[in-house]
Parts: sequence; structure tokens; C-alpha cells
Amino acid sequence: MKRRDFVHYSALAIGSLTFAGCRTWKSTANSYVKHPFRDRLKPVGRMLETEGYYVWGGSPIYGEDGRVHLFYSRWPEEYGMGGWIHQSEIAHAVADHPEAPFRHQATILSPRGEGYWDGSTCHNPHIKKVDGRYALFYMGNSNRKTDTKRIGLALSDSLEGPWVRPEEPLLGAGAPGAWDDHCTTNPSFVRHPNGQYWLYYKSWNTFEYENYTDPKIRGNRKYGLAIADRLEGPYVKYEGNPVLNYSDRGNNTQAEDGFVWQEDGLFHMLLRDMGFFNHQYGLHLTSPDGLHWSAPEIAYYDTDHYFVQPPKPKHLSKYGRFERPQILFKDERPDYLFLASQGGQFMTSSGFVFQLDECYF
Repeated sequence: MKRRDFVHYSALAIGSLTFAGCRTWKSTANSYVKHPFRDRLKPVGRMLETEGYYVWGGSPIYGEDGRVHLFYSRWPEEYGMGGWIHQSEIAHAVADHPEAPFRHQATILSPRGEGYWDGSTCHNPHIKKVDGRYALFYMGNSNRKTDTKRIGLALSDSLEGPWVRPEEPLLGAGAPGAWDDHCTTNPSFVRHPNGQYWLYYKSWNTFEYENYTDPKIRGNRKYGLAIADRLEGPYVKYEGNPVLNYSDRGNNTQAEDGFVWQEDGLFHMLLRDMGFFNHQYGLHLTSPDGLHWSAPEIAYYDTDHYFVQPPKPKHLSKYGRFERPQILFKDERPDYLFLASQGGQFMTSSGFVFQLDECYF
């Protein structure tokens, strides 16, 4: 979909408006202070619409060659959206710049089969350059179900590979009865200013998952933190976990797909809303220390806010929303936002890109 096809809904203030820099609109009747993330989003469009495949969860990084390298999940269309849990592989694509077409290069991680912790799926890639090497965090499972989902780490000296992946997961689930005894998934990594290696992860409790009362969502997803002195671990879970827990709000409120980064002296986190505002928006949180987080604000809206697409087909239950936020950084500043969304040319799923523009209205 070309940029001219998008519909952008601008914020309108009452009265005469004067421009005061790229962050604030002022009015004689009131004032509107721009949200530091949401109001920077400039839609670019879908990417990696791939015939015969569902494409999900692309994690981008600029390479030394100046191109954008994208690591993403995909699985054959014949398995439907649910194929992510038992058929997903992680692939590599490149583009000359973030708004150029991405070209598939190769599958770099595929399920290894029986006997391996990532034997039945490889999913949710999260790419970082750490200590001169490329670190690809991801989720695997061994029984085609959620209760063996574990976070792993593949390493390479080059974005072109080869990738060395571990014989054991990087982070295991909690002890029986713990809030995180079901799985570890949705990794997000930051190098703390104190030199430590911080890994955020999503999990939930097995008893709550198996004895659910919400007919639409089983269990209540929360976020924890694990800390290491080396990239490869061992990672020790923070004693104050979970660091994000919305269960006390009622109505099975929760969030997932956390992406954490540091900017202007604060930790920031993007999440998919699962009941705080609704189930279609993204959330933005900030923290002075990465442990204690602000109340969520809206990071981005549903797809209808940014573009027009055909009516929802019956086979796409997540149609109309964005998931799996990942940021492309340039000179250590957010440059583009990459998301996943159902639909597209082949009515499966694809990536979607926003530019993070300081002066976009």
C-alpha cells in the first residue's frame, strides 16, 4: 500500500494555533502537548507481504553495509495463524533503506526436531549488537504447545551468519506455583548503564492458564526481568518480579510483546494492550530505573486510524491491530517502528513500518 493511500487523523485544537517547535501545539483556548512517541509516527506501509506465508514479528538493525537487516518469523499459510506455535522459522531479509522493499535472503533458524528445546518452533526474533557480536534472542518450544516456550540466544560475528545457537535455553520457567512457571517468551534486551545485561520476558502461571475464567484469553500475562554479568548468562531473575502486573485492575487486564529501550535518561517500553484501554492499541510506558513503570499511555492506535483495508475476513481473528513492536535505531535514537499485522495482499499477515519523525503532525 502506497503512502498516498493512508489516512492520517491529525489532532485538532480549538482556536488559533501557533507552532512552537516540533513537540507542542498551543491554543488560546487550551494547549495540546504532543506525546513523545505516538505523535511522531508517520505511516510508511506494509512490508514483506509473502505469498504462501504468514509473516510476523520483524526485528530490524542497520548493518555495517548501511542496509537494513530484518529478522522475522514466518510459517506456511496452510497452517493458518495458529502455525506460529508449531511451524515457525526465523528468516533474514534486507532492504537498502527502511522504506525500500525487503528481500528475503535465507532461513537462519528452523525447528531442530525431537530432543531439542526449540524442536517444534522458532519464533519472536529480537536482534541486538552487543560487545561486537550480533545477539539474536528468540523463543522456541519442544512440544508444539505453550508450556515449553523458552527464550534462547543465537550468536554470530556477522549479520550474514553463521549463527551458533545453544543446546539449552537462556532462561527457564519458574518453579511450580510461581507466577512464571508456565514459560519464558517475548524477550527484550537492554545493556544497563551499570554494565549489566538485562533481559525482560513475558510469562504466566500454569494453574491460572488451565483454570481460566476469561472465555477469550487464558491466563494473565505479566513481565519479569532477569539480570546477568555476561551476555550468555547465567541470568538471575529479579527478586521483585513481576515488574509489570495489571491483574489487580480486574477484567483479566494484561499486556504482551514488550520492547524496552533507553532514551533521554529514561527506560521506555512498548506493549500490546490487552485490556488497559482495549485490545487494539499499543502502550507506552517510561521508568527512571527499568523496574518501576509509569501508567500506560497510548503508543499507537488500531490500523483503521492509519489506513483503509478490506473488511475483516473470517479466518483472521487479530485483524485490525498491530502486534510485536520492534524499533530500528540510528545513532542510538529510534528511527523506525516495525510491527506485525494481519491482512495484506495475500490476506495472511505481514510487517508494517512507521517512520519516527520528530516533526510529523
